[in-house]
Amino acid sequence: MTPLRRGRPDDGGDRRARIVASATRLFADEGFDAVSLRQVARDAGVDPALVHHYFSGKDELFAASVELPADPDDVLAGMASLTAQDRGTALLSAIARLWEGPQRHALAAFVRGSLGSRARTAAVREVFRARVMPRVLEGLEGPREELELRATLAATQVMGFILLRYVVQLEPLASLPREQAIALVAPTLQHYLTGELADPDTGPGR
Repeated sequence: MTPLRRGRPDDGGDRRARIVASATRLFADEGFDAVSLRQVARDAGVDPALVHHYFSGKDELFAASVELPADPDDVLAGMASLTAQDRGTALLSAIARLWEGPQRHALAAFVRGSLGSRARTAAVREVFRARVMPRVLEGLEGPREELELRATLAATQVMGFILLRYVVQLEPLASLPREQAIALVAPTLQHYLTGELADPDTGPGR
């Protein structure tokens, strides 16, 4: 067990920063689900109660550890109430509204910074795996392995849309009206979520 640090008491900002630094590393190395708040406290050398003092729970600590400009729970509110066939359009619409709103510069900076950092890249992966895709897949039926594959395929479409339209700003996609861009991309995203997936044993070349 890591002992609590001795010596002159540090201020609250330093303790909070230490907690966030430990959480960032642990989330990147082990994944969101495997990390506990008690584990973060041990790594940071603080009492677990202090983690609860600064953060209401693991979701809030995770958001702080990756400096998320927006809370995925807020962005995706109401997703579970939609029919399965409406999820693709709804997801892209929520993302487009977010990226075309006042937080667009912070979001772009977050993504660009993530691309150059192993820890931040891992954190972005965890955001999608642990907080975004479970919301999108909630209520969909199928074997766990299939749903995980669908989530991964959907993430490729979402990240490609974000990177090319908003970060790289590749034309003509970057200049398309929002609704047109969504209408063009959403069917592929929807197929990943609910369409028939290719069987490697019966696909082309077999």
